[in-house]
Amino acid sequence: MKNLTSSILILFITVSTFAQNEGKVINLNGSWDFEQTVQAFPPAEFTRKCPVPGLIHLAEPRIDSYEKLFKKPEQTVSEEASDYRELEYEPRYSWYRRTIHIPAEMKGTEAILSILKSKYVTQVYVNGMDMGQSVSCYTPIDLKVTQALKYGEDNEILIRVGERVWLPPWAAGSTDKEKANYIPGIWDDVNLSFSGKQKVLKKLVLPSVKDKKVTIKLLVRNFYPQQVMYGDPMLDKVKAEIIVKERKSGKEIAKGFLTGKTTRDNETQLVTEIPFENFHSWSPENPFLYEAEIKLYDGDNFSDVSTTRFGMRDFERRGKFFYLNGEKYYLRGSNITLHRFFEDPDCQALPWDREWVKKMLIDDPKAIDWNAMRICVGIAPDFWYDLADEYGMVFQNEWLYWQNHGWDEQIRTEFSDWVWSDGNHPSIVIWDAINENWNDYIGNTLIPELQQLDPTRIWDAGYMQENDLAGVDPMDEPHLYRAGWHLIQQENPYEFLKENPYRLGKMDDWEPGHLKYLEASATQLVNEYGWNWLWRDGRPAKLTKNMYDSLLGEDATPQQRRELQAYWLACETEWIRAERTMAGVLAFTHLTNNYGYTGDWYINHIKNLEPGISLKWFKHAFVPANVFIDLADQRYFPNGFYQPGERLVFNLVGINDLELKSSGTVTVKLLDADGNVISENSQKVETKPFGRENIPYFISLPEKEGGYLILSEFQKENSAEILKSRRYIRIGNQKNMAFLELTP
Repeated sequence: MKNLTSSILILFITVSTFAQNEGKVINLNGSWDFEQTVQAFPPAEFTRKCPVPGLIHLAEPRIDSYEKLFKKPEQTVSEEASDYRELEYEPRYSWYRRTIHIPAEMKGTEAILSILKSKYVTQVYVNGMDMGQSVSCYTPIDLKVTQALKYGEDNEILIRVGERVWLPPWAAGSTDKEKANYIPGIWDDVNLSFSGKQKVLKKLVLPSVKDKKVTIKLLVRNFYPQQVMYGDPMLDKVKAEIIVKERKSGKEIAKGFLTGKTTRDNETQLVTEIPFENFHSWSPENPFLYEAEIKLYDGDNFSDVSTTRFGMRDFERRGKFFYLNGEKYYLRGSNITLHRFFEDPDCQALPWDREWVKKMLIDDPKAIDWNAMRICVGIAPDFWYDLADEYGMVFQNEWLYWQNHGWDEQIRTEFSDWVWSDGNHPSIVIWDAINENWNDYIGNTLIPELQQLDPTRIWDAGYMQENDLAGVDPMDEPHLYRAGWHLIQQENPYEFLKENPYRLGKMDDWEPGHLKYLEASATQLVNEYGWNWLWRDGRPAKLTKNMYDSLLGEDATPQQRRELQAYWLACETEWIRAERTMAGVLAFTHLTNNYGYTGDWYINHIKNLEPGISLKWFKHAFVPANVFIDLADQRYFPNGFYQPGERLVFNLVGINDLELKSSGTVTVKLLDADGNVISENSQKVETKPFGRENIPYFISLPEKEGGYLILSEFQKENSAEILKSRRYIRIGNQKNMAFLELTP
């Protein structure tokens, strides 16, 4: 009995020690040796350091092409697009090197090197052995490196990254005609993970609030060798124990089990469901998170452990609206074009600075009542989605597919990996496959396949609508650039507006080209509008120089341009939000390249995230419930004038995104150019849940000619906040009228 007890104890110690190494992860983020070469051969020596994650512009000393990549223009030049093939620098291979000690006790485990995101064309060597190559730029690269490792010794990891011009045509996406430079690099986390002969390579925890359950999908990598001799095993038993806990408290909530068989030296998908009662639903207003710990057993032997966060939330469309956890939910927010920001001279390492990203992505948007973002023309590092999960923000997550898409099978591979890698984030509610384009394979073959993998989200197929899709069209993405592209292309935009009037600020003034969105049966998410971009120093962007020069004059000051921009954006936001069939309103854009074709609404150096006046006025235009003025602008746009003493009749429009009625008092003021109040009147306003209320109003205009401001101030019951809407009008036909500029 004594010998048996000793044997059991020895076995327990051995298994425990072995189990401690299974599931171990070594983080490889940090400073790597770095160098560039003209040819695809390793450098003779490494003279630089570069952070991982990051891009190659962060290397120190700077790379030779740095100044050509980040030129700051002395003046704005009007342009429409950029061709990535027209390089001003010599493309080079970028080499990363890291030496890491692998403890001797790790011997006997299987090792996977994971690079979450790297671009463009990534080649990996470990201790001089070729571990493989990948053209994926936005999804994880997982390479088995067991055979190359030396245990109890130092190991050299060498990674070569190519340039965008060398990306092969079958790769999925990566062209954006408003990008000038495609800066390569390892731009997300890198780690080395260890397991037994079976590993949780990928996992999806898919919630259902309605059915009170979670569906667990595992992609298990079996490392046993394939059948070689007749009679050798082809399959192995596997089982998993899944424990669901509250993330913050650690309280165990539910448990489930999974059994199955996996194919040797292959990846096998396994699925199970766990009933889940008495949970907290996830929403931007209450971002409650859970954690699923998955313990994997190879037969009866512990082989791997993997943990992932998730939230209990349902997101669906019913008719023309989105529903979050069974309740109608309007999206309000903006866009982030991170891959354009990468080429901003002031970008530096900010996209990997957690505190900076949190302020830009979460704090600033929430302060102006945004609850949604479109991650546009290219996805983000994984921790961005973690922040949105933790602090509450929903995303339309868009692949970098605008001008080209690659070859079908590679698209299937990369899009499938995309769903597996990002699909546990409750913040992601829409997969956006295409921007402003059409593709029959993606829309009618691939998306239906991927809906089987992840049925918990909505897919957007770009400009494909009911007539383009074989199945149901769940949503469309109107880009409502009123007076936009045609205006920008004119040599004299102001004369064009006289012949083609744009009634800025008029609520129900929908031009024929946009009526199709009002008549469509699909949900409408306006995820782009506001074609009046400025750079952060107040200069027009490349696409808007002619427009600003025409409307304000070439000698206009930055402040004058910012005033026009803020007013225009507020009026357009009110116009779209007043159309209650629009399920979401996302202005373009919250972050981009400062010296590019468009612009964002921060001013001065982006590291300080100093809001411009447009962001301040957005607070009033985006608040869930407010009262807007339904009247066309006459200050900037040629929309006529009023006669002195005329009786002006118009509507006030109460709008409400909330499930409770909105009640309060609206005060309407008429102010002259000096800020004197000419008339003032107040009345009670009540707007039904999710509704719109038209409130007739009239003003007797003064006899004195000049520029005037109509201002509404709405104060909700039991609130001290004053919410504003404004319209400029002309009384008389004088030229060069002065107008009151109001601070938000």
